[in-house]
Amino acid sequence: MLFNSYVFLFAFLPVTLLGFFFLSRWRGAVAAQLWLTLASIAFYGWSGWRLLPLLFASILINFTIGRGLIMRHTTRRPTEWLLAFGILFNLLLLGYFKYAGFLTTTINALADLDWHLGDVVLPVGISFYTFTQVAFLVDAARGEAREYDLPRYALFVS
Repeated sequence: MLFNSYVFLFAFLPVTLLGFFFLSRWRGAVAAQLWLTLASIAFYGWSGWRLLPLLFASILINFTIGRGLIMRHTTRRPTEWLLAFGILFNLLLLGYFKYAGFLTTTINALADLDWHLGDVVLPVGISFYTFTQVAFLVDAARGEAREYDLPRYALFVS
């Protein structure tokens, strides 16, 4: 679904906004945040539901790493190795989905090989949510991440 499509403009956006305003008024901020998170996940899933586990896993893994960074920062323990691991995880994930096909094709052409990687489908928004999470990990390591719970984090990322 594109932002300028009729489905987005006349169905998805109005339903999302009405749901948000209704829930925030009658059920509170937590319900409205949950609604926006589910709407964001539906938006990502519109292009292919089979890639949603990747988004969920990325959110959970980065949430866990970020939590560890925040705890280590508050106890004044070194965070460099955990931050490096988190950044490396995210860059490898992004690199695989964006560049694995290109690398395989290039190596095959240069070395006269016939390696087949299979179809690597590029998840919608992977660059956005990967770099958003890297920025969060850096903020967590610096002690600048203030509010930290899974529902808010999932909304932040999605």
